[in-house]
Amino acid sequence: MIWFPYTQMKTMKEPLTVVDAKGVYLYTEDNHKLIDTTASWWSKIHGYNNPHMNKAIIDQVNKFSHVMLGGIKHKPVMELSKKLESMLPGTLNNTFFSDSGSVAVEIAIKMAIQFFINKKKPRNKIMSLKNSYHGDTFKAMEIGDDGDYHNIFSGGQNTVLTDTTIEDLEINFKNHGDSLAAFIVEPLLQGAGGMKVYDVSFLKRARELCDEYEVIFIYDEIATGFGRTGNRFVSDLVEPDIVCLGKALTGGYLGHAVTVANDKVFEGFYGDDQDLAFMHGPTFMANALTCAAALKSIELFEQNDYLGKIKNIQTIAKRELSDLCDDRIADIRILGGMFCIEVKEEDTLKGFSEFAYEKEVYSRPFLKYLYATPPYIITEDELVHIINVYKEWFSKK
Repeated sequence: MIWFPYTQMKTMKEPLTVVDAKGVYLYTEDNHKLIDTTASWWSKIHGYNNPHMNKAIIDQVNKFSHVMLGGIKHKPVMELSKKLESMLPGTLNNTFFSDSGSVAVEIAIKMAIQFFINKKKPRNKIMSLKNSYHGDTFKAMEIGDDGDYHNIFSGGQNTVLTDTTIEDLEINFKNHGDSLAAFIVEPLLQGAGGMKVYDVSFLKRARELCDEYEVIFIYDEIATGFGRTGNRFVSDLVEPDIVCLGKALTGGYLGHAVTVANDKVFEGFYGDDQDLAFMHGPTFMANALTCAAALKSIELFEQNDYLGKIKNIQTIAKRELSDLCDDRIADIRILGGMFCIEVKEEDTLKGFSEFAYEKEVYSRPFLKYLYATPPYIITEDELVHIINVYKEWFSKK
């Protein structure tokens, strides 16, 4: 039996069976052709069955699919490391590979804590945002604040939470700054915490405070990286010390992630003493297939004006949602390649997935949030159709 994620198996509805996928569409066993509004949890930025992505992976598998990175390297990982170094700002030059976003976050936290141990000035506290989500592994859950997913694991005694006001941020740094190893954020856009959006001025002030208190500033750009906020990376606006990338890194084809540290962090591990070394090594880190997929995905992103496509998604969403007004709606948020309708009561969205399915749209709202993070290749007609389904839902009830 398949044990499905984020659901009570006893009461779960029968999942859809997908038999094919192409572009923005999922084709089901019962002959539905559905626009995928989630891009498979934000990752399928090029859509499904992209021929260029397919070829890159096939070409690599015909050479070899995987060799361990321990004591061995290969062309795809060398090229990907160089490419990321050239794309990321400042001295974000040191790329540590892993196989999922949660693990990339674990690695970042481990780096930050060991950085201070190596300096013989141990710090053990981590600050994160209220309503934050950083993955489902243990430390990622502990530093998060998402009670809907991790209520029995989050909020450890060494976790400090701040909201996204500069006033609260400054108070928390004043109270805890000297004991903080790191401050981790989902920059500009908090995903699973409710598609919450905040201003770049918060990140600018956080950067100043991290410098003042010598705290490692970490960006979890697993979801926001590669354009989702309308920026290539939020790191381009305000530079962190460590950035985690995943999801769209491989165009959603294969699980892969990276934790990229700046030179200051890297140098804290560099020396003749083996005890300074970073002792971590996922089996499938820098897998050759995933590196080949990532290289091709980045190439497509850069050559096909994806930032222009994302801007167009935002423009269309703002236009089409401008006249949606309903007493049950608490807020409508639009940022880059994401738009979200937050309702006041969860029951307002009860049955929406089934309604959308009949209208040839795949949607997976959660709690009070009806959202879309579509593939960037989506057309205007397809976007308008999605939003019209939203509007019809509110008009019929």
